[in-house]
Amino acid sequence: MVIAVVGVAAVLGLFGAAHWYVWRRLVRDVSRPGGRYRRTGTVLVVLLPVLSLLALVGSRVFPLAVQRWFAWPGYLWLAVLLYLLLALLAGELLRPLLLRVARRREAPAAAERVPEPVAVAAATASGAALPEPELPAPSGPAAAEPSRRLFVSRVVAGAAAGVAAGVVGNGAYGVLRGPQVKQVTVPLAKLPRAAHGYRIAVVSDIHLGPILGRAHTRRIVDTINATQPDLVAVVGDLVDGSVAELGPAARPLADLRAKDGAYFVTGNHEYFSGAAPWVDFVRELGVHPLENARVELPWFDLAGVNDIGGTAQGQGPDYAKALDDRDRGRAAVLMAHQPVTIHDSVRHGVDLQLSGHTHGGQLWPGNYLAELANPTVAGLERYGDTQLYVTRGAGAWGPPVRVGAPSDITVVTLASLQA
Repeated sequence: MVIAVVGVAAVLGLFGAAHWYVWRRLVRDVSRPGGRYRRTGTVLVVLLPVLSLLALVGSRVFPLAVQRWFAWPGYLWLAVLLYLLLALLAGELLRPLLLRVARRREAPAAAERVPEPVAVAAATASGAALPEPELPAPSGPAAAEPSRRLFVSRVVAGAAAGVAAGVVGNGAYGVLRGPQVKQVTVPLAKLPRAAHGYRIAVVSDIHLGPILGRAHTRRIVDTINATQPDLVAVVGDLVDGSVAELGPAARPLADLRAKDGAYFVTGNHEYFSGAAPWVDFVRELGVHPLENARVELPWFDLAGVNDIGGTAQGQGPDYAKALDDRDRGRAAVLMAHQPVTIHDSVRHGVDLQLSGHTHGGQLWPGNYLAELANPTVAGLERYGDTQLYVTRGAGAWGPPVRVGAPSDITVVTLASLQA
């Protein structure tokens, strides 16, 4: 308990320090005290993190209708904050160079100014009246330095804000536009010649919630149906909420069309709100849940295991139940939400594991963190005699933004080595 409290305090401390730094560079350093810009910027730097915290904890406290009010600004601000910090830190490296350039540009102008003694002598020689004496104004490098620093601060702040807005705007457009179709061919040694070219549409991490709803599901279903797959595999993290609130958003899944049907396994997010009601609900929609179970299709075995997130509730993956009594002479394709289960798949003789969970990192440089926790972040890799394919997913968790990890629906085409 103490460790958890210390951890939360440390995270909140870092969160606060990040906002103080953003306020300093984007508000204090570029404005005068008491001005409208400074007052408005200060209010926003206080309000936006509060909305972000409400968005993060809102699913456990507020109903869906209330969550929507702070989910959009709160989650989007988290993405903007990330790229503001990266851009401002890069700006710290450029700041000395920009100051040096500003000083050099001012040096020739200062050299061209006529010294006062020379101006007096010229006036005397020509008989002109001497200029009225004026009080000396601040001059020299010391007086010019504050204006230079203000100019550089505004340049860096403006550039950082523009970069963050552009990156997040483009990443949000990619999510709201819907996933693109990706094609992957996977050869399987045990696949019979008659099954050569069999097509599985793999979709994961749809993440229906306060931001992505029914229209998002409809886009995904229409995209999948347009590929005319033989089978649809929904590999977990369908929702972030309860059936009562998000059931209507998931209903378009009833329109999935594939020759051998659509199948579903749980992801870790299903267990946050209760996986059992969702399993029953997708079954009503005509999508077949595979809870540590297997179905024997004409050309290969299709199996599915529960996500490891269900272990604490006694509903974790059971490979023995799903795979032990099968004919090892047939190819086996396994649906498992998290890539980390690949080593269990290898031990049970699975030929191909289909997974999601990672989002491909979702927000660069998050892919480097995802690599620390997952054997494969995205794409196809081989582990012994087992191949693992990880889709980046069709939605987004938290910020509805993807950077460097575009969402996808993957059509996996099975290839027989006998063809």
